[in-house]
Amino acid sequence: MLTRLSLRLRIFLFFCLLALGGIAVTCGALWLGFARAGQPELADAFLFSGLLSIFAILGLCAAVWLLFDENVAKPIERLAAEMRARAHAGVTRQMDTHGARYLGDLAAAAEGLAGKLGESALNAAEAIALETAHLEAEKTRLAALLTDIPIATLMAGPSHRIVLYDGQAAAVLAQEAPPRLNAPLSSYLDQTGLEAAYGRMVRSGKEAAAQVKSASGAQVFDLRLKPLGGAPGYIILFEGSHPGLAPEDTRPLVYDFALLEGSQAAGGDQKLAGLSYVVFDTETTGLLPHKDEIVQIGALRVVRGRIIDEEQFETLVDPGRPIPAVSVKVHGISDAMVQGAPDISEAARSLHRFASDAVMVAHNAPFDMAFLHRHAKRAGVAWDQPVLDTVLLSAVLFGASQSHTLDALCERLDVTIPAAVRHTAMGDARATAEVFCKMLPMLEARGLSTFGAVLEETRKHSRLIEDMN
Repeated sequence: MLTRLSLRLRIFLFFCLLALGGIAVTCGALWLGFARAGQPELADAFLFSGLLSIFAILGLCAAVWLLFDENVAKPIERLAAEMRARAHAGVTRQMDTHGARYLGDLAAAAEGLAGKLGESALNAAEAIALETAHLEAEKTRLAALLTDIPIATLMAGPSHRIVLYDGQAAAVLAQEAPPRLNAPLSSYLDQTGLEAAYGRMVRSGKEAAAQVKSASGAQVFDLRLKPLGGAPGYIILFEGSHPGLAPEDTRPLVYDFALLEGSQAAGGDQKLAGLSYVVFDTETTGLLPHKDEIVQIGALRVVRGRIIDEEQFETLVDPGRPIPAVSVKVHGISDAMVQGAPDISEAARSLHRFASDAVMVAHNAPFDMAFLHRHAKRAGVAWDQPVLDTVLLSAVLFGASQSHTLDALCERLDVTIPAAVRHTAMGDARATAEVFCKMLPMLEARGLSTFGAVLEETRKHSRLIEDMN
């Protein structure tokens, strides 16, 4: 039971027990002395001595606990987080051991181990960089080849979720919903028709042709479904001419073949690494969600712990009111810039389509979500997606006593926000996404590998969000 409590809380309980023990012993000794004295008139003196002793013990234990918490418990918590960041998040900056100066040789040993980890990480990074360059060259050649073929191509796993799509397929998919990895094909194609064609392909073991309606029913696509041999999943070829389909489309090839192994929707026992996330940020006219308005939204997708650069959503939003000068100084968005931009209803619907099958992630998420919830009925959407907050994740990983601003997190995890994009929706969303991607392996290293376990742990720090807002 006690092992589930944080180190600082366990130490606090230890000092509480020590204080109670001291009080019990003192009261027992005074009672025994009073009983042996046999002089009832001394009762007031013994009672006064007892009360004085109780307050003295409480004060002494509290003072020693505060010193112990500040100079032992907190530094141990910080050292553990720093070590985890270096072991699992690729952080290489020098470790700050000044706060752990009273821990004897532990701080020096931790710094030495961090240096060894840094050297190993650097060597691994160099090897990965060489392999990545090779893979990128292969990817570029493959993308060019698929672009030259005037047929839109995508690959799906056995659960009918997107594993790969080329630039031409992106143009076709975009007519129904934003193209995105790990999205269910039911967002784009009629599920009944697709599964019927898939069934014929599986039974025959050969490619199957079919006419399948779009999800909205507005179009009919001529499809060819081709099996992947012994591998799970299949390829879909869109034949014929389609609006927006152009061979010269140079949008990059987007894929993650690991998705062939299976994907999942957010649930209590689902693995963090297997989920899709939409990390977003908003810029607003002010800091009051019940009366201020959104002026910009930026979002990008994270799949299997990787930012998908090709899958982004960004828009200015017309707030329908003048933007205060003090807010313009922060985010640089003026009244002239939002003229002709979509209103919050249209922008919220677009964001909802982009994030419909993913976990929402934001820094101080209740603030941003409050704006979206306020306009949900007007936009005709329900924001019922699961939500994670990087403020609370930071508290879980680094301790509630640390600073949890976005700038502090970026510094702690070696994430750089260019000054030109700080306090822009997409700039802050990308910084949050990079921080979040580094947090995922750190959470798993702490034994928090499932979505439910992380939610349960973050709820313990919900007071932080209440204080921030």
